[in-house]
Amino acid sequence: MAGKKKMILVAEDEKPMAKALQLKLQHIGYDVTVANNGQEAIDFLVKGGIDLVLLDLVMPKLDGFGVLEQVKQKKIKVPIIVSTNLSQEQDEKRVRELGAKDYFVKSNTPLSDVIKHIEKILK
Repeated sequence: MAGKKKMILVAEDEKPMAKALQLKLQHIGYDVTVANNGQEAIDFLVKGGIDLVLLDLVMPKLDGFGVLEQVKQKKIKVPIIVSTNLSQEQDEKRVRELGAKDYFVKSNTPLSDVIKHIEKILK
């Protein structure tokens, strides 16, 4: 990656999962910031400088749906990939309607696939 590193916001309340994502993404050359709840994620996004968000849906203070709604309301332009344990079709439909670029069920998706999608979006 030439020039400035891309900044990824990992919005994930499960600390071991957040740390694993952070380490993997840093290892392949990204800068990473972690938000442990939805409100923290919005605070980072409002400040700016985020190139992509990896968003969990089930989080304290503000869930991922709420984050997506606020991003849309505040007209924050950032690609968002949802990575969650919620596997209902209506959840995927709702996040896509709210502007998410991709949707993965954590238990069904290897981290390598998520990384490929991140790299494709950030090209």
